[in-house]
Amino acid sequence: MNNSKEKLVVEVVAAHNLMPKDGEGSSSAFVEVEFDNQKQRTQVKFRDLNPVWNEKLVFHVNDVADLPYRTIEVNVFNEKKSNNSRNFLGKVRVSGSSIAREGEEVPQLYTLDKRSLFSHVRGEISLKLYLSVREQVKEVINGVGGVSGNFTKKQKKLQQQQQQGMAAAANMAVQQQHLVQEGKVLSHQNQMQQPTRVDPNPGDLKPVVITTVPVSGGGAALHGCAGGGGGGGNGVYSNGSSEFSLKETRPHLGGGPLNKDKTSSTYDLVEQMQYLYIRVVKAREISGFGGGEVVAEVKLGNYRGITKRVGLNNAEWDQVFAFSKDCIQSSFVEVFVKERDKDDFLGRVWFDLNEVPKRVPPDSQLAPQWYRMEDKKGDRAKGGEVMVAIWLGTQADEAFAEAWHSKAANVHFDGLCSIKSKVYLSPKLWYLRVSVMEAQDVILGEKGSSMMRYPELFAKVQVGNQVMKTRISAATANRGLNNPLWNEDLIFVVAEPFEDYVLVSVEDRIAPNREEIVGRVLLPVVNIERRLDDKQVASRWHNLDTHFSNPNESKSVVRFASRIHLRASLDGGYHVLDEATMYSSDVRPTAKQLWKPHIGVLEMGILGASNLMPVKMKEGKGGSTDAYCVAKYAQKWVRTRTVIDSLSPKWNEQYTWEVFDPCTVITIGVFDNSSVEKNIANGSGGSRDTRIGKVRIRLSTLQSDRVYTHAYPLLMLHSSGVKKMGELHLAVRFSCANMLNVFQMYTMPLLPKMHYVQPLSVNQLDSLRYQAMNVVASRLNRAEPPLGREVVEYMLDHDSHMWSMRKSKANFFRLTNVLAWFIAMNRLLEAMRNWHRPVYSTLFVICFIVLVLVPELIVPSVLLTFAVLGLWRYKSRPRHPPHMDTRLSYAETVHPDELDEEFDSFPTSRSAEIVRMRYDRLRSVAGRIQTVVGDMATQGERFQALLSWRDPRATFLFVIICFFAAFGFYLVPIRWVVALWGLYFLRPPKFRNKLPSRAESFFKRLPTRADSML
Repeated sequence: MNNSKEKLVVEVVAAHNLMPKDGEGSSSAFVEVEFDNQKQRTQVKFRDLNPVWNEKLVFHVNDVADLPYRTIEVNVFNEKKSNNSRNFLGKVRVSGSSIAREGEEVPQLYTLDKRSLFSHVRGEISLKLYLSVREQVKEVINGVGGVSGNFTKKQKKLQQQQQQGMAAAANMAVQQQHLVQEGKVLSHQNQMQQPTRVDPNPGDLKPVVITTVPVSGGGAALHGCAGGGGGGGNGVYSNGSSEFSLKETRPHLGGGPLNKDKTSSTYDLVEQMQYLYIRVVKAREISGFGGGEVVAEVKLGNYRGITKRVGLNNAEWDQVFAFSKDCIQSSFVEVFVKERDKDDFLGRVWFDLNEVPKRVPPDSQLAPQWYRMEDKKGDRAKGGEVMVAIWLGTQADEAFAEAWHSKAANVHFDGLCSIKSKVYLSPKLWYLRVSVMEAQDVILGEKGSSMMRYPELFAKVQVGNQVMKTRISAATANRGLNNPLWNEDLIFVVAEPFEDYVLVSVEDRIAPNREEIVGRVLLPVVNIERRLDDKQVASRWHNLDTHFSNPNESKSVVRFASRIHLRASLDGGYHVLDEATMYSSDVRPTAKQLWKPHIGVLEMGILGASNLMPVKMKEGKGGSTDAYCVAKYAQKWVRTRTVIDSLSPKWNEQYTWEVFDPCTVITIGVFDNSSVEKNIANGSGGSRDTRIGKVRIRLSTLQSDRVYTHAYPLLMLHSSGVKKMGELHLAVRFSCANMLNVFQMYTMPLLPKMHYVQPLSVNQLDSLRYQAMNVVASRLNRAEPPLGREVVEYMLDHDSHMWSMRKSKANFFRLTNVLAWFIAMNRLLEAMRNWHRPVYSTLFVICFIVLVLVPELIVPSVLLTFAVLGLWRYKSRPRHPPHMDTRLSYAETVHPDELDEEFDSFPTSRSAEIVRMRYDRLRSVAGRIQTVVGDMATQGERFQALLSWRDPRATFLFVIICFFAAFGFYLVPIRWVVALWGLYFLRPPKFRNKLPSRAESFFKRLPTRADSML
């Protein structure tokens, strides 16, 4: 054995988001480290996809100088108890040049690599590697601890025996360790401290892996109780063992239990949060020097809030400061009036918090009062007066939304406006239909008229950033070359208030990619006629302006002008789709005159989030998240306030929407505010809020007047796989006054009448949806605070049309599940036909004969079966609203290259080799689809060949059979024919022949057009 004093220490900290390999959605992971023919392994963390080890593995080092040329192999495995084998979960190869000295070690984050091309690997592992002279190599061989040196057959056999003997003890030890770690995390969360972090590249905003608490079995309730958005005393009940499952919570809504009658309370879907409000209105009789600017400062313990700067002669602020109850660190609050950029105060007044009154809405606001201030010498005669109002309230207070919050004490001034809660309204969108019919007496330009050719005239219409062109007018015998005819409808998206113009120009294509404008006309959108139905508006002739190139030419007298025939209308009978149809939150027409009364009210309490992953690095604080929530339903967007530097933010804000259709979806997204940090907000690349996850809730899946309180998993799909970014805690209630109106909506068309009377094509809808999304994003980006374009695009699913192999497989499996019912019925019929169970087959034949002889019972029997089946399945109905399903999305077992292709830009930015490989894969998939489509076409062409006389003998035989069959069915009642055919079809197998029937053989011999294809 080597006698070197320095040893290599590999400290295995934790792993995150491992691939489930035990067949039950989890893994029992352990790490095996190999260095210089030495192997050691960690303990096994049973059923945990985010295991935490914090174990040190020590290795001998023969030559420290040779260490930079060595590598350390780190392999992660899943232990299978059934056959004492293991599954590969990922590996990492670390160069010896990255090993630090003792005392300088920092945790490093490594992405797990796959062992071969077909390995399914995901996740990251955190390691510390350093040299130490104090650590000793453990020469112990067991199934849980380390294994030093090479494995021999005897050692492996001994290890397997000890694993079986110590499994129960190891499991108990692991559970105890989990409980201890959970207790530590609970204490850290109560003290509002950050967890142990891994320090990656500061410029990388990729989610950072933190030391998480492994949860299994009953520990889920304890963990969810601590981190839930419901506050202290919450109970969390999980309806699944997976980390991606939905959890039901029990928050104290409205300050009381859930079963309390809260109809009289406005904020009955959120938890009450106590705040101390201080309103500083103005000051007078202040004795300053030089007549400069003054500010008011509110101080409570370590928190300070400062007003805006005003002149000494007009000291009026009218600002409200809100201090959360858990931030109150003193028994009194002080209000100072100071000169700008000076520490000495001009006046001071303080209030005892024990004497502060409480205010409960709907009480009127507390009237501010004048208070005499004392100067720095304690003299009240020269301190002046300040008008202040102070009270204790909740988030239901009117001053809550615009108040300065104590949690935002470290936010720079430019970012304060971006952290407040706001309500946005999408602009009212209209479809603008411009029908370009024809033009007369078009005068060609100088370039076009000098060339001997036929003019290629087309019309181009531009509205804002939207540009559309007609086809080139074709030459006809009855029209001149200067009188083009188009008759095309061009549709655009415009928003109220109408600020755009419609620019219609007639252009001549004189060369490829070279056009010349020969005339144009400008129409204000606000003057265009509106229509509510499919009745055509009157068309008009407009003179084309041909003097735009020479502005000095006189336009006052127009004796001759080219004209264009247009019909323009604002169609208010359509619903402008700005989101995917399957996730639509509003299907009303644009015109308000066509709206029907609302059928219900949707109330949502956004309680908070828990266990969020840090998405950015802050100096001196490590991984952090400044989270806010956005909810979108119909035209109303809501944005909660930003909770600064918290991985378990609590918002407790309640919002209400009117519901016009129950078959709609509300979307809730969580984002990280990038405008809080000044260095990020003013960066060269611009500030973009990071996505954390979103939740969709379909209103038709909610029971009326029931409060749903759940913790929804926030899932994000990254290039390395699906990751859980945290949990969003919501309280949702859908109320309707008249259930008959709701039932009536189920029988109404989903979209307005114009979508069916004058439908738009699929390509038009996709293009118009993209234009509508751009209009909404640009308008909301002009609000204050602006709602970023990246937020609007994520909420509206702007990239839902992009190609994805993962989505294709998921949709294929969805289709397979739909067809599984028919496959099961076919199997049941085959089982009856094969007489595996003679009793059931006999009963089936008797029922068949009865239905054939009494056909009046067929339809009632089918309907009665459906009714009984629906009543029977009522007891197994879903008790919770649906959520993002990783298995349905095919996100857990997707190949890494398919994810990389999904996140690739358009056009691609990958190398030619990767693009060639993906193209070949797509060709193979398309080849299979091509074969299936060809087989379907073949079967259809065989039906057509029955009467096409392409095979004259087959057609002749079919015609003769049909002729005799017609007389046979006329003479024999149809019920007897069906009964005889059924008995023949259900005959026992010993009376059947394995060869195909004559009719099937005749059908397969019919000709198809496949033999005519190249």
